[in-house]
Amino acid sequence: MIITKAPLRVSFFGGGTDYPEYFLDQGGAVLGAAINKYIYITANQFMSKLFDYSIRISYKRTEAVRKVDDVEHTPFRETLRHCGIERDIELGHFADLPAFTGLGSSSTFTVALLQALHAYAGRFRSGLELAYEAIQLERHVFEECVGCQDQVLAAVGGFNLIEFRAENNIIVHRLPLSPARLREFEDCLVLFFTGMCRTASQIARQQVARVGENRPALREMRSLVDAGWEVLASGSALSRFAELLDRGWALKRSLDPGVSPPEVDRMYNEARAAGALGGKLLGAGRGGFLLLFVPPERLAQVRRIMRGCVELRVSLGAPGCHIAHSDGAVQGIEEYALKEE
Repeated sequence: MIITKAPLRVSFFGGGTDYPEYFLDQGGAVLGAAINKYIYITANQFMSKLFDYSIRISYKRTEAVRKVDDVEHTPFRETLRHCGIERDIELGHFADLPAFTGLGSSSTFTVALLQALHAYAGRFRSGLELAYEAIQLERHVFEECVGCQDQVLAAVGGFNLIEFRAENNIIVHRLPLSPARLREFEDCLVLFFTGMCRTASQIARQQVARVGENRPALREMRSLVDAGWEVLASGSALSRFAELLDRGWALKRSLDPGVSPPEVDRMYNEARAAGALGGKLLGAGRGGFLLLFVPPERLAQVRRIMRGCVELRVSLGAPGCHIAHSDGAVQGIEEYALKEE
């Protein structure tokens, strides 16, 4: 059995500028970090001549089919086809956190699945090579309206400033933080689940359709990436980072009236009144996790206000997608396939 492990992410600044519809004309960048919450894909060989199916896939439901074309789950089906695997495989999907919550789970899933299938076929992919492949699949095969930051953070991990020049020309700059500075920053971050899930692709289509009219706001959102980097890397007061988060959230809300539902506005305003210095709704908007920047001495007050929401603390800078386990189960798969032919 092969098990691949890919990290989810938190994006601080620049979300929206990572869509080719914007960055191919204006240039884009994101400041974000992989977190210590993961998506896992398992890939296991089995001998289909002993069963009445040749592919078995488990996620929220289970599919057992005779051929790739019969797989109903689009990313599983198209990624199997892309990797040239047509039979004798069992795949499973597991996750530390639910999908549609603003942490980049859809693209992280694609990255982990690609890594698993390539490993199963005796190939190896890593880093940006894996991210580029996931971007190509999601945007041009699955035909989803997605940006390019999630695939990169899932594939390379770390805490980065990522520049977007083309779908296959992305530059990753590692943020130079000491362990002490990183702990100081992490101690001020807390995530609360709003209780609302949403499909990011649907929201993104509306925002992409308004790229032209939103260009001034997106330019300012891009500038916050550099400002956030400077605060963290220079040792400046972290309260300045919180102010930038608050400004970025105001700009994000201006992109589309549906980005922030009234319930989220209420949560955010009450958290600010209780001591949070800034924050944002993660991902495309409308629900998922609300990230708040809260000085440790004010956290108890904010927790009281947010007591109806599940709290999540995370570590930043998790490693990128990798093979967490391989017991050699795929050895001989090519020979078996030849015999069956």
